Amino acid sequence: MRLSRRSLLQNIGAGLFASSLNSTLTAAQPRKLGLIFPPAGRQEPEEGYAMYGSAIEYLTESLGLATMTPEGYEAVIDKIAPAAAKLVERGAEAVVLMGTSLSFYKGEEFNQRLTQTLRETTGLPVTTMSTAIIDGLHAVGAKRVVAATAYNEEVNSRLRAFLLEHGFEVLAMQGLGIEAVEDIFSVTQPQLIEFGAQIAASVTGSDSILVSCGGLRTLEILQPLEGRTGLPAVSSTPHALFAGAKLLGMSGVALGYGRLLAG
Repeated sequence: MRLSRRSLLQNIGAGLFASSLNSTLTAAQPRKLGLIFPPAGRQEPEEGYAMYGSAIEYLTESLGLATMTPEGYEAVIDKIAPAAAKLVERGAEAVVLMGTSLSFYKGEEFNQRLTQTLRETTGLPVTTMSTAIIDGLHAVGAKRVVAATAYNEEVNSRLRAFLLEHGFEVLAMQGLGIEAVEDIFSVTQPQLIEFGAQIAASVTGSDSILVSCGGLRTLEILQPLEGRTGLPAVSSTPHALFAGAKLLGMSGVALGYGRLLAG
């Protein structure tokens, strides 16, 4: 059947409209970010929705970590690859291993081995929370760091060694001494701001502050902490989610939450 010029143009126009509509609907679909949480029972991160709204759907798997100690980490390491495989089955487009101390407690070589395990298991873009905080510190130009953590002295000593391994000078580091995972959730944001500000004030010459522990709710403290200390702040969960967004091809920018997330 031969179409008139007018019919042909109408059909072309309809096709272009349908294609444009399909592209718009596809673009509106949330990207799927897989997150492996060390503690049992962690659901989709509220910080993620505060940062990126409905642009990202969070798929989560848990490892059942009970204590933030070397013994606790050893008990769940073998669960990481199976958790990553489940995220692939559920449609994840990228995967982040959450839990800072889980990936730094044996140093950078171990962190890289974990990353390689994730990459080989999933075939996807991957990273760890420890890599995310290191990238965040580099992004704000950090060289002389102060750190506020949830950890005991043993885990703090391992974090210090990890930071030194990456070329940072650690001027001060203090932890809350928490070992049982459930105790993390009793720490309030005003306490964290005050804790971080006191550590920053205890030394001179620092150029950045790190708040380390993925269990601490730190998104909303970043800007106030920067205001109190005058230092750019990097913290575990927000900057791991920032790294995850970038793995998905997004900018990661989230305004109102400190210098790094503001781009």
